[in-house]
Amino acid sequence: MDWGEELFVLSKNFPKEELYGLSSQLRRAADSVALNIAEGSIGQSNPELKRFLGYSIRSVSEVVTCLHKAVRRKYISNDDFQKNYKQAFNLMNMLVAFQRKIIEGPK
Repeated sequence: MDWGEELFVLSKNFPKEELYGLSSQLRRAADSVALNIAEGSIGQSNPELKRFLGYSIRSVSEVVTCLHKAVRRKYISNDDFQKNYKQAFNLMNMLVAFQRKIIEGPK
């Protein structure tokens, strides 16, 4: 949730012509990470949670792609890119580990 808010603030510095382009895409992908986790957690079955975690993982990948585009277009600094890339990497690892744990079940 916090990372999504940080990315929202970061995207406010993008040029106005990106309002319905990269800014919007980054915001929607970032929001989708948390929203899919929430939606999957309501389900009664592990396969449903696993599926929604998969959507969240894909959204993290989409955020990373948006960040690559933003730094290439010089909308964000390399420091902002590196900071958010690291957060994406850590979140991705946590989501994948959680998804694996659901598949394997308790030991």
